[in-house]
Parts: sequence; C-alpha cells; structure tokens
Amino acid sequence: MNVQVVFVHGIRTSRTMWLSQEAHLEERGIRSVAIDLPGHGATLGDPFAIEKALAAVDRAVRTAAVDGPVLLVGHSMGGLLALSVAGSEEPPPVAGVVAASCTAFPRGAALRTYRLLASAMNALPGRGSWLTKRVLAATLPVETREHFGAGGYAYDAQDAALSSLVSLDLTASLTRIGVPLWYVNGQWDQLRVNEAQFLRLTPHAELIVVPRTTHLVTAMRPGIFNAVLDLAVASIVTRESEGAISRPEPDY
Repeated sequence: MNVQVVFVHGIRTSRTMWLSQEAHLEERGIRSVAIDLPGHGATLGDPFAIEKALAAVDRAVRTAAVDGPVLLVGHSMGGLLALSVAGSEEPPPVAGVVAASCTAFPRGAALRTYRLLASAMNALPGRGSWLTKRVLAATLPVETREHFGAGGYAYDAQDAALSSLVSLDLTASLTRIGVPLWYVNGQWDQLRVNEAQFLRLTPHAELIVVPRTTHLVTAMRPGIFNAVLDLAVASIVTRESEGAISRPEPDY
C-alpha cells in the first residue's frame, strides 16, 4: 500500500522547511509532496488569501490521493490549515493528520500580541533577518538550520495570513475529524495554550510532547518528528489493510 504524504508549511517560511522529512521518506520509498502556500516560496510576493490557501491544501490532497491513502502533515499555520481541510464539510480523502505546533485558537489577545511582535520584527533593519539567523543558529542542528529560509521569507504575507486565520471555524472542523490524528508539540512551544481544548474536541487524537523543544519541533528534533511520521504511515497502512479485509467482495 502506497501512502502519500502532503506537507503544509508554517507562516513566513516555505516548502523547504520539510526537506529533512522529505529525504527521510524518500529513503523509505514513501512519496511526498510539500506545497507552497499563496505568498510563500515559489509565490513569494503574491498576496495571501485564506481561501486560496485552503484550496491549495485541498487540491494537493486530492491529487496525491489518486495514488494511495494520504497523510496530511502541517506545522503551525500549516497545521491549522490541515485541520480545517481535514475537518471541512466536504473534505478531500485524508487518511490521517499530523498537526504540529498548532494547538492554539488564532484569536483574541494572543493573536494581537503575535501580530505586534511580527510587525516589530519587520520594522528592524533587514526585517530582522540577522536576528532570525542568530536564533536558528542557537536552536537548530546544522542539518536543518538552513531549511526554513531556503525558499525565502514571506515578510509581506505574514500579517495578512495572521489576521485571516481568525476566520477559520476550528471548533467545528475539529469535531468533524474522524481519521487518525496526532498532535506534536515542543515542550516549550507557546502555541500549546489551547492544547487541552483541542484534545477534548478530538478525543481520539494522540498527543506527543517533545521535551526541551520549542515551536520549531520539526527542525529542532527532526529524528523524533520523522519517527512520528513513520508511526502515522504504519498506522494508516494497518488501518487501510484491516478495512480492505473487512469489506466484502461485491456480488456481481
């Protein structure tokens, strides 16, 4: 059974943040695709629109599903989009979801504070790129350190993306997700603020908290995150195989 993996990046970065994960899956013979959201990566400079971002994720899943069951993986904003698409009223054929660093509802004071900090960062010389490089150098291993910025940083799309996330009806989306679901959070991730509520809305989900890790869990602990992907892929294979065995052959 050929599980397909679709990756959705977080705000400001691009599909290149998944290079370590794509290499890991390729070694195991598992096909994957990492998309660029509007205004990010290959579309850097274009305006961000939440409807187009959701459509891009939906389209990627439907395309991948032609070749096998799809594991949808998202980080931060990409995680919220993945959850929204998987829990939409007419979802694409998602077989499982890994949502990393995104157990926070994008609203209220927390969102306003995040937007203010992002705006302050953009106001620094060079839009704070020097500070970003210093932080990444201090927190990420050498093998993943350059991945977040390899596709460019979507400075211009950041505020539009943040402000538009409030339109997502995550409560409704979460309650509609019936496929296997894994939340992956770093111990020190500030976006764990609504972790308990996310778990209440998706009681079948599994929570994996990575010790001594920040928001950038995919790059800070790539080995652990890749192991989660292995677990998710194996779970989908088992679930799909059991489903095939239990389904009776059609009586022509």
